[in-house]
Amino acid sequence: MKTKPSKILDWVFRVVNVTFISIFTFCCAYPFYYVFIYSISDPAAAMRGLTFWPSGFTLENYRLILRMNDIPWAFFISLSRTLLGTLLTVFCCSFFAYLLTDKAMLLRKWVYRFMVVTMYFSAGLIPWYLTMRGLGLKNSFLLYVIPSAVSAFYVILLKTYMEQLPASLSESAKIDGAGYFRTFRSIIFPISMPIIATIAVFSSVGQWSSWFDNLMLVNEPKLQTMQMILYQYLNSSQALSNMSTLDFARGTAAVKLTPVSIQVTITVITTLPIILVYPFLQRYFAKGILIGAIKG
Repeated sequence: MKTKPSKILDWVFRVVNVTFISIFTFCCAYPFYYVFIYSISDPAAAMRGLTFWPSGFTLENYRLILRMNDIPWAFFISLSRTLLGTLLTVFCCSFFAYLLTDKAMLLRKWVYRFMVVTMYFSAGLIPWYLTMRGLGLKNSFLLYVIPSAVSAFYVILLKTYMEQLPASLSESAKIDGAGYFRTFRSIIFPISMPIIATIAVFSSVGQWSSWFDNLMLVNEPKLQTMQMILYQYLNSSQALSNMSTLDFARGTAAVKLTPVSIQVTITVITTLPIILVYPFLQRYFAKGILIGAIKG
């Protein structure tokens, strides 16, 4: 049995632990919350300072940004890029990693080492640009999904996870006559869901936030991503503020916007969709998925 001093120490530890975690969580979450309440506050009131509650609730910031004609189509392009790019990355990386775990694969070690080398050396911006243009990816939607189909970092994570799976799973499938792809699709992929969900989160965040390839290789207005357009708006927030001032003088705007209010609104629009993805993938991070997977 625990003595009384021991119980007191346990209680003190729990209190300190909960307090520290609560403060740390608050420090991580408050910047996002502050940006959000700033975006829905009256710009003039927000400039005087905010703490925990919005001041002078208004959606004029969002009305100004969303009334831009190119925003809806750019949102569709970004969403399509994120969904298709993530699906392609998850499939290509996971299947490639599965092949690298098979000792029967020809030159398996050399292929793996060659892939790892690509993480340490880069040809540079100009060769990358010439390669993408030479492949016909300039001003093409495929530019957003093809180059990121295979990532060495993701393959290493997947390969390491798959190598820890019981070999009897693949062996039993081969005995039943299943081929490589059938074994991967029916057995390896489902029980690798924790690491695959992690890769999906990493890939979707990268796809949604990417804008540099759009800047360098896409001039077609119909292929502009929302991140690129909002980046342009972010740099021209003063011009948007002046446009709001003109609307305010004409009496067609409810409030007069400021560059800061426009910037925080753009930040919320850009980050909110990807934040909403996490709750749907969170449950796949649970461990112990292999319990009972092997028949006795």
